[in-house]
Amino acid sequence: MKVTYSLALVAMTVLEMDREDDGRLWGYAISKRSGVRSGVLYPQLDRMLGEGWLADHWEERTEGQKRPARRYYTLTDEGRRELGAIASRVKTERQFKGLRGVFA
Repeated sequence: MKVTYSLALVAMTVLEMDREDDGRLWGYAISKRSGVRSGVLYPQLDRMLGEGWLADHWEERTEGQKRPARRYYTLTDEGRRELGAIASRVKTERQFKGLRGVFA
């Protein structure tokens, strides 16, 4: 998979959220935190699912719940390795210079 600026941004966000949010990742939260709009984000998440970097499941609906069920994403061990490799590239490659100060 080619590493674009938006993929790098999503990868870094997913890694950060995985550490901080107990692995409870869902699209809207990833979009808000990364600043990547949904039209770019969801195709990337689908590709990550296809590569085996993420697993997904739908939240269970509760009685009286007014919003739609959320689709949660879980980072796999392979995903941690692959997104970790992307994070390493962000730290060294010139094209990602703008992301270096965004993530610790």
